[in-house]
Amino acid sequence: MDFVTNPNDGTRIVYRDMGSGVPIVMVHGSALSQVIWRGFGYVRDLAADHRVITLDLRGHGRSGKPQEASAYAMEFFVTDVLAVLDALAIERAHYLGYSLGGRIGFSLAARHPDRLRSLISAGGASRGEPGAFDRVFFPGCVEILETGSMTAFIHAWEAHSGAALDASTRSAFQANDARALAAYMREADRDPGVSERELAAIELPTLLLVGSDDDERVPAAEHALARMPNATMHVLPGATHGDTLQHPDARPAIRAFLASLEPPLPASPDLLWVPTSTTHD
Repeated sequence: MDFVTNPNDGTRIVYRDMGSGVPIVMVHGSALSQVIWRGFGYVRDLAADHRVITLDLRGHGRSGKPQEASAYAMEFFVTDVLAVLDALAIERAHYLGYSLGGRIGFSLAARHPDRLRSLISAGGASRGEPGAFDRVFFPGCVEILETGSMTAFIHAWEAHSGAALDASTRSAFQANDARALAAYMREADRDPGVSERELAAIELPTLLLVGSDDDERVPAAEHALARMPNATMHVLPGATHGDTLQHPDARPAIRAFLASLEPPLPASPDLLWVPTSTTHD
């Protein structure tokens, strides 16, 4: 595991670099970390014939966790990703982002299209909606983070949903700092997202991956599809927002999209594989 510092504010960003071939950077969602990509099998799959880069966003996982809301402005998230690519001397990469990661991807594609080969948004949106965290998690979730702990947040979320979290998601959530996460959520509610003009100007090949039962993100994907000149949309039947990455059709859809753009390089016989794990090492 390596790290780089954001040149704008010095926040430490932890990342991993695995495999070989055409690079793809994968960015997790709110309150998660890069561990989900291994836990859900994405690293094992894609690192067989791609160079896979994962990172912990600021405020998440093992990266720096500033507690001021202003530290979570979108420009800082975008620069975090660019700092990792720069540290690895990667000029252009495919981009796969889930939820928050997808939202960052839209901003990265709008402002730095020369750094990307393609954009894959899994349950992401080009713009935010105030109060979205109460709808994605549970009402009052930010207040619990500000006054409680990650354990209290997880218990409240499980009580609200009526189901226990899977091991990968639980591990990722437990690695967070509750107050830093709350600061991020407060700032995210104020972010206007990508403008209509910026969205229409994104010419990168784009895959909009969304669950059919993701009531907030289906309209968001349709909104982007209608405006982006090179976007396609793939609906995962029966999937909610939280099911998106684990749906059995998700990885095959991503694989097919990548293959349609640039056949991956043959896997290296010297590929060093890091076994799938649901915990940080």
